[in-house]
Amino acid sequence: MLCGDCIAQFAAPAPRCERCGERTGSATPACGTCLADPPPFDACRVACDYGFPWDRLIGEFKFGSHVELAMALAGLMLRALRASQVERPDGVLPIPLAPRRLAERGYNQAWELARRVARGLDCPARAEVLQRPLEGAYQAELTLAQRRAAMRGAFIVAPAQRSWVVGRRLALVDDAMTSGEPLREAAASLRRAGASRIEAWVLARTPSPTAVG
Repeated sequence: MLCGDCIAQFAAPAPRCERCGERTGSATPACGTCLADPPPFDACRVACDYGFPWDRLIGEFKFGSHVELAMALAGLMLRALRASQVERPDGVLPIPLAPRRLAERGYNQAWELARRVARGLDCPARAEVLQRPLEGAYQAELTLAQRRAAMRGAFIVAPAQRSWVVGRRLALVDDAMTSGEPLREAAASLRRAGASRIEAWVLARTPSPTAVG
């Protein structure tokens, strides 16, 4: 479904900060931003920048009910994860949707990616660990400050899953990363519950205005 030429041109490996996934001049364990304000996850793996042609494909996948795109987009993530030689985690978790948003959309795009990526890496996918009980405004409609405020306390570890989380190495999957607040808040919840290592696995990351590349 995705041709090799598009992947080679628009999803070529790029040097990034290993901590937050931002493009950098050369690969680095932590960029200046992460040194000043480390995210609650230990690493971030990014398949591509959020731009042509992936922005349109992700939009169709996420908002256009084209769930069939999940296989091809998960394949793009698997390609990047294998190239970075990630260690298999104990569980792959999607960023959850609030109940009303899930009912409106009919599926959680992060789960559609997470379960396919987990299958490709031969590790378990767990949709029941994290919950998002509260509704919120669409992130795209908010400023960065508003996104941070809206995300505070948005995610919880399901009470029945707390003992399972303790000491586990986990990967959080989301389709797109702009502010990074959903991933930060979800990782913080898992960290408080006792997870030993948390990685963010993202299909596409929106480059900051100062990003190299």
